[in-house]
Amino acid sequence: MALPKETIRISDTIWEIPRSYKPGMRVPARIYATEKLARDLDEGVIEQVTNVSTLPGIVKYAFCMPDGHWGYGFPIGGLAAMDPEEGVISPGGIGFDVNCGMRLLVTRLTYDEVKPHLQELVDRLFVRVPAGVGVSGFVRLSRDEFRDVVEQGARWCVKRGMGWQEDLERTEEYGCIEGADAAKISDRAVERGYKQIGTLGSGNHYLEIQVVKPENVYDQRMAEAFGIDLPDQVVVMFHCGSRGFGHQVATDYLQSFLKVMQRTYGMKIIDRELACAPFQSPEGQDYFAAMKCAINMSFANRQVIAHRIREVFSEVFRKPAESIGLHQVYDVAHNTAKLEYHMVDGVRRQLLVHRKGATRAFGPGMPGLPPQYQKTGQPVIIGGSMETGSYLLVGMEGGSETFFTTAHGSGRTMSRAAAKKRFRGHELRETMEARGIYVRSATYSGLAEEAGPAYKDIDEVVAATHLAGISHPVARFIPIGNVKG
Repeated sequence: MALPKETIRISDTIWEIPRSYKPGMRVPARIYATEKLARDLDEGVIEQVTNVSTLPGIVKYAFCMPDGHWGYGFPIGGLAAMDPEEGVISPGGIGFDVNCGMRLLVTRLTYDEVKPHLQELVDRLFVRVPAGVGVSGFVRLSRDEFRDVVEQGARWCVKRGMGWQEDLERTEEYGCIEGADAAKISDRAVERGYKQIGTLGSGNHYLEIQVVKPENVYDQRMAEAFGIDLPDQVVVMFHCGSRGFGHQVATDYLQSFLKVMQRTYGMKIIDRELACAPFQSPEGQDYFAAMKCAINMSFANRQVIAHRIREVFSEVFRKPAESIGLHQVYDVAHNTAKLEYHMVDGVRRQLLVHRKGATRAFGPGMPGLPPQYQKTGQPVIIGGSMETGSYLLVGMEGGSETFFTTAHGSGRTMSRAAAKKRFRGHELRETMEARGIYVRSATYSGLAEEAGPAYKDIDEVVAATHLAGISHPVARFIPIGNVKG
């Protein structure tokens, strides 16, 4: 679909849809994309990003990142910052899989060392990190213990030997966002989540063994700062979130907001999927505290998975994990809303930043970064499809225009249903293995959903973020082994 005729081209990678495009728009909508990505945007993205611009309290613009595609309420790849006094909080601007995110570990192993063990590694990881719909993990918790986990996040895991202290320092929010209140989550949410710590789940969640070739290192100095300093070095990347727990938290509060939005607060919205409540209202604050529980559950989930990865590598190579490396580069969140300070028209303001399928990308020297990344800026992990590869980038000083936010992945071009009609999972697996990518999947249909052609060109997406000055490429990773939900 072509962009609306009213669109103003601000730069090579910024396209602005003015307020006059649609009644009720409070701010313009901005789409970050190359000309090719902009030309191929689906109609739903234009509709949704301009709908977001009608929400009360929105500041500057409604944004869509280069990987943007149709979602629930907000486009996936959506960004909106709200004034916390006058604005709203909206589950549709956060997503059902709260804190779906990425974690990257680097090894001291090369491809030649890993290749003879690749199948064994993937097979063991497939067992140790359960994947698929509704699976349970190996961490046995009572419901009350789970309530402790969602208030403490990854810290709970590290205290119990499932991780290293440095993992917390290299996780967004240090692995635990403050203000989570388990009293604000439902029994149903607990029931859905308390058995799922340490699991991948389904959809586009995966665990991947990857290699970085010398020609795919784009910034040697930055790569070395992040622990990438060997030819053909092997890394491990994975993508997952808060599973059924986060979904239930979002569902509970969407229903709550739909009941009070107009009746109590007199708010009318353009799309019921943008159901919201004033941020400072009791309902808004309850959801904020419950959503933080889902953020922490996801950090704990990824922490346990990292621990399992270290166990498997240690067993296969018969060495302590520390001698293999397996140090964490970073853990970045996607689907969140967080209070942050940003400059707006020369004034430092506190904002409620909704990121939905979008990654925080703080530049050098920003508060919230660990000491080791103060000079470099925040590592940014952008996952591609399981056939194409993924990227490590870094936040840039110029990212202030997007409240230091960038893309989160390649972004879909094809629905899951369409992908399943077009591709056959068993054929895809054979093709991938012929190309040197060993894959284990919970189902063939789940594999078909994630075929490479169902996604945008990851290189084009990353090029757009770089040209726009919101994140800088450091290295590209090629998949060699994949565990798929």
